[in-house]
Amino acid sequence: MLKFPAALRSRNALVSVLGIVLIAGTTTVVAQTAPLEPVQWDKRRLEQLDRNVRRLERAVTQRNAAGQPVIVEPDPEVIALQGRVGLMDRRLADMEATVQRVNGDLERLTFQLDEAGRDNTALANRLRDTEGRLRTMEAAAAREAELNSPIPTTSPTGDAARDLTAAVRLVATDPQRGDRALQTVILAWPDTPQAREASSRLGDLRVAAGDPAGAVSAYATALQGWPTAPWAAATTLELANALNATDRKTQACTALTEFTRRYAEAASPAVRTRATEARTRIGCAAPAAPPARRPG
Repeated sequence: MLKFPAALRSRNALVSVLGIVLIAGTTTVVAQTAPLEPVQWDKRRLEQLDRNVRRLERAVTQRNAAGQPVIVEPDPEVIALQGRVGLMDRRLADMEATVQRVNGDLERLTFQLDEAGRDNTALANRLRDTEGRLRTMEAAAAREAELNSPIPTTSPTGDAARDLTAAVRLVATDPQRGDRALQTVILAWPDTPQAREASSRLGDLRVAAGDPAGAVSAYATALQGWPTAPWAAATTLELANALNATDRKTQACTALTEFTRRYAEAASPAVRTRATEARTRIGCAAPAAPPARRPG
């Protein structure tokens, strides 16, 4: 170890040693248990520091020349501290590498979650579409089963007029179900004015459906006994048209003759005009003139 002269044991010598250590670039950590008072660096102190540095340089040079080189040993605490700092640097590097891996994993997981979310959305849409189709098929199957089931023969309301009103309302919104409702009125209330009108309206549905033969049957049922209801005149004309559509011209002309004999006088001008047009279109003979009245 280096032994310093007695002159260096003073406080100024200690400052000189610290100065030469800083100039030489040697890292030395001096452990202090209590902070020192700050040094006031004036001109006198700087000159004293310069003299001490020069004195220290001469002492170091003399020892080197005498074969006793000066070895400045680092402070063990500094070495330990440097080791800890190095260990912390390595740990920090490991942590940074770990964070980078975690970030990479998180990016991959985020991408996978996004893909899974898109797949789930697509599957949910397909499931909703499938459910919608199933509901549509179930509704169609239920409707088909209802339309193909036997016609009810009991009144749904217990009153023929209310049954007919409900059936007419249903015809306007759902002709197929309205058709069944009209048939229910016919079966539940036979030989009633409501059943006859239901048959007349059923004939209209048959014409709209392109079934003139079915229309003839329904109109004929409605006109049995030649009722005097307000709908009878128009129904007679529709019967004539349906008969002509089924290649029964003679019977169509007979129906028009019955119209003239039974309903023409009380029918509206529009209905009488329709009768004339039908007679011309079908090719029926002109109706016979009614006999002249004898003067009283």
